[in-house]
Amino acid sequence: MSTTTSRSTAAGPRDPLVGLDLTPFTFTRRCWVDLLPDSVYPLISDVSLIETWSASARAVRYEPGGGPWVGAWFSGRNRRDGREWVTRSEVVRADPGSAFAFVVGGAEQGIVRWDWHLHEQGTGSIVQQTWRLLRADPVLGDTPEALHALRDHMANSAEATLLSLAEWIAGRRTR
Repeated sequence: MSTTTSRSTAAGPRDPLVGLDLTPFTFTRRCWVDLLPDSVYPLISDVSLIETWSASARAVRYEPGGGPWVGAWFSGRNRRDGREWVTRSEVVRADPGSAFAFVVGGAEQGIVRWDWHLHEQGTGSIVQQTWRLLRADPVLGDTPEALHALRDHMANSAEATLLSLAEWIAGRRTR
């Protein structure tokens, strides 16, 4: 015997992001750079430099009086697929020489967290960048497939940014 139930759709279609498991919406990328962690940290915590290495970030600046410390806010202009938008982010971790992290949208209501970790290796550092979706928000995509595409795009972007950082550091060391 089987039982079939019917749900009313009077309230509208079901939101495909409600109850979505966010576990798969994260990645980590790493790259070796020819600079020790204490010298890499000022580069990544000076958020205005990200546009030097990232093809998708522009005009990234701390708010007046802000800086690379927990609680500081910064904004930046981002580009993807012909669209451009501005985000505000809050620094949530600032450990000179080892880690820097911020949350897009702020610690309280953020949607994405970016973490940078630095580990000494030989004469340089392993720079590790992690991206994690904190909550599903239609501004990032309105289906699980769109969120997977965003994660994949961001993973490729982070990898390109890290490689560009390594090349930039190497170029400055040879001068």
